Amino acid sequence: MQPDCDHLPVKLHLERPAGQNAFTGYGPGWVDVNGQRYERHLIVLPEAIIPDWRVDTVSALTAAHFADLAPFRPEILLLGSGASFHLAPPTLVRALAAENIGVESMDTHAACRTYNILLGEGRLVAAALFLG
Repeated sequence: MQPDCDHLPVKLHLERPAGQNAFTGYGPGWVDVNGQRYERHLIVLPEAIIPDWRVDTVSALTAAHFADLAPFRPEILLLGSGASFHLAPPTLVRALAAENIGVESMDTHAACRTYNILLGEGRLVAAALFLG
């Protein structure tokens, strides 16, 4: 019998610029950033972490949920919608596009992997993650 891969923890290894936040692992309901575990929704940027992000559902997201991103000027926001895929609301995508921030929706684990790749490319990326 094959193990259920969705429930196995994953450790990520990469070379990252000193002082920048990268995902170092993830599993059901948690992510590790630079070796520190987070079990609540959060936003991760190369130079900042916004822990305990106060959101309920993907469908309820508005631009106000991302007001803390303004000083960081990310060019792309990866929306990790949890264990399953949910699209960002069109009104949110339009509002962030007006601020020159592109939005990509994916499940949370894919957002972690994609964030690390874009970080390694030197991109100004943010990951907003639903956990649990």
